[in-house]
Amino acid sequence: MSEWRNWAGDQRCRPSTVALPSTVAEVSALVMAAAKSGVTIKAVGSGHSFNDIALTSGVQLRLDGISGLLRVDREAKLATVAGGTRLHEIPALLAPYGLAMENLGDIDQQSISGAISTGTHGTGLKFGGIATQVRALTIVTGTGELKRCSATENPDLFAVARVGLGALGIIVEVTLACVDSFMLHAVERPEPLPAVLESLAERNATRDHFEFYWFPHTELALTKTNTRYPPGGLPQGVGSLSPASRLVDDVLVSNTAFSALCNFSAKVPSAIPGINKMAAKLTGNREFGDASHKVFATQRTVRFREMEYAVPLAQIPTVLAELEAMIARRGLQISFPVEVRSAAADDIALSTANHRDSGYIAIHQHVKSSPFEYFRAAEEIFRAHSGRPHWGKWHFLQSKDFIELYPDLEKFCIVRDVLDPKKVFRNAYLDRVLP
Repeated sequence: MSEWRNWAGDQRCRPSTVALPSTVAEVSALVMAAAKSGVTIKAVGSGHSFNDIALTSGVQLRLDGISGLLRVDREAKLATVAGGTRLHEIPALLAPYGLAMENLGDIDQQSISGAISTGTHGTGLKFGGIATQVRALTIVTGTGELKRCSATENPDLFAVARVGLGALGIIVEVTLACVDSFMLHAVERPEPLPAVLESLAERNATRDHFEFYWFPHTELALTKTNTRYPPGGLPQGVGSLSPASRLVDDVLVSNTAFSALCNFSAKVPSAIPGINKMAAKLTGNREFGDASHKVFATQRTVRFREMEYAVPLAQIPTVLAELEAMIARRGLQISFPVEVRSAAADDIALSTANHRDSGYIAIHQHVKSSPFEYFRAAEEIFRAHSGRPHWGKWHFLQSKDFIELYPDLEKFCIVRDVLDPKKVFRNAYLDRVLP
């Protein structure tokens, strides 16, 4: 069997079988067959998880054939999509109904089922992660049974299944709470990091969507502020990027040139501080507006590894100061910027924002640079501040560590044991992180 790799290229497996079902009935039959024969089965989306959560030596289930818009309730603003639908496909599916997803992250290549299962999120303290937009799920359990859940139907399952890690079943349908279509006014500016941190609480509280990138070895931050407007309601003079501007800014500068700089800095680490100063000034100083999904998501062609932790919102400045001191103390040369976002608290059992407003701090390393000294040292800092790792990104935690972080973990595992009694969905990752 051929080797499967994730987007970053460093997580690899050789499934015993690759299945490409085109109906929910086929998914159920494949799961029942796996349970009967004693093999494992694992659904995989676009491979945008950075750790081994999607790896399997058993049956790999690719949901590309379980895709598309299934139904819409325009009055209730509810849309149901098949589990394999990619996030970047959803805007066009919703457009005829004048609807949009409430919030998105900065990458939209993931499947909807994979995105919610790992806790993918965007930014904006008024909004939760993508899983908080879910109003109902239909899951194929470990016995092949089709089970639907919502706040009123199988509510105990719904409480844990929205961020389910792939441990509870195969998600074949997702009903999303949508909003009326809207536009975003984007303002991107390089600013001094101390000034950004000083005003961070106010910006998070008053802006619709705020995030920033800090470039290590510098005192520079690239800020991104997105403000919501109804269609046709952008401020006067604000328009979309021209094709030429988008080509220069998003392709040539942010991807092609940055990739070349990363390749060079991997060979000449001493050049990184100077490169970072230049990159901070080159990659952000613009203002534009467009449909929401065109502003939220950006193209990513530079391959990297990523670790991201959610910490209590007020701890962001302290954690960044400790990261900066650690990088200097260890003499690390870090070429990728540190991304900082926020999200509202929610009540989902294994959400990284469970019962607390959260600040997200993401660190990256180019695929040609070893990340492990940096990641392990950063993780010590994150953990000292009660950090919770993104389920689909690098971390080194095990089940005993998560017991302290998630009060509802035991409840999650009880539901898992009922839905998947033979552990057909298990893999090395789940064995490591779940009791």
